Amino acid sequence: MSTDALAAAVAELPLVDHHVHGALRDDVDRAGLELMLTESDRPVPPWMTQFDSQIGFAVRRWCAPVLGLPAHPAPEAYLSRRRELGAAEVNRRLLAASGIAHYLLETGYGGAEILGTDEMAQVSGRPVNEIVRLESVLEDVARSGVAAADLPGRFRETLAARTVDAVGLKSIVAYRFGFDFDPARPSDDEVTAAAGTWLAECARTGTVRVSDPVLLRFVLWSGVDRGLPIQLHAGYGDPDVELHRCDPLLLTRFIRNVQPHGVDLLLLHCYPFHRNAGYLAQVFPHVYFDVGLGVNYTGVRSDAVVAESLELAPFAKILFSSDAWGPPELHHLGALLWRRGMLRAMAPWVGSGEWDLDEAIRVARMIGHDNARRVYGLEGRA
Repeated sequence: MSTDALAAAVAELPLVDHHVHGALRDDVDRAGLELMLTESDRPVPPWMTQFDSQIGFAVRRWCAPVLGLPAHPAPEAYLSRRRELGAAEVNRRLLAASGIAHYLLETGYGGAEILGTDEMAQVSGRPVNEIVRLESVLEDVARSGVAAADLPGRFRETLAARTVDAVGLKSIVAYRFGFDFDPARPSDDEVTAAAGTWLAECARTGTVRVSDPVLLRFVLWSGVDRGLPIQLHAGYGDPDVELHRCDPLLLTRFIRNVQPHGVDLLLLHCYPFHRNAGYLAQVFPHVYFDVGLGVNYTGVRSDAVVAESLELAPFAKILFSSDAWGPPELHHLGALLWRRGMLRAMAPWVGSGEWDLDEAIRVARMIGHDNARRVYGLEGRA
């Protein structure tokens, strides 16, 4: 009976997805969908399919019934049903089935392909708050036309204006450089010199993409000065990352430097370094983590990832995220697989008497709901 009570409590949790992106705006063909079911940005080879993967199996097992199909349909049948329903109905069904009650939407990637904050709120019927990507703000400043000497001040002003209603910030320094950067705050003179080189390159190539380590450090420290919680993608991602340079342990000195400023750092996803992130969350009071992206892509093996996330860090330092982008299957699966992983981890502990039932329910609510509301100051918002 205790297992049944735990299962019901976990199933009914109103989740706060503390790092997520918008759902797809329009229908997508098979090739497009398959590219969104992998972190690779390379075309799927003609001799394989992404449906033959953990996430592909999970989509057909768990999303198909929400769309009115039996579990495990052939990919062709699944795709046909998706087309029949249309993007709006697929979004409505899968977002509703997720049980996510509040989205913190990172808006720095995806553009016109995906729904923005207002549209996600309308489609889901749930509150949506914004997470602002630091690097995107700097790139917008560059596109607007700015002299190198004016860039530091202009960025700070623009960041303040862009984040009036935001609840947090996000950095992709892991993608653009890696975590093995100098953790010290750069001077404005250093930033101006780096900006001169970068802006000249932008003008020459017509491409605005910041990867200079001085400028990346500058936006991070500007984020610290802004005072909002800062999310940092860690670990697994698309081929832009050099994975060995994305271990969050490489951030240790930066983490130490930030602590006196009273700003929370949230390590996102972290797979396969989630145990390292758990260590950092244990020893530093301002560090938190989640295992979002890894949960979706490990499918049936996500139970192990979720269980491993519970090993070391205090439970007040762990959050839920889906890191879904695009197909609403990822929003639904992120929530479903996390709930299942939590239940399968905790049920044996409750059943053996190692954990009390009420304590297990409280921990699930902390991680799935309460911690995010505290860290991001959501109590007075929605």
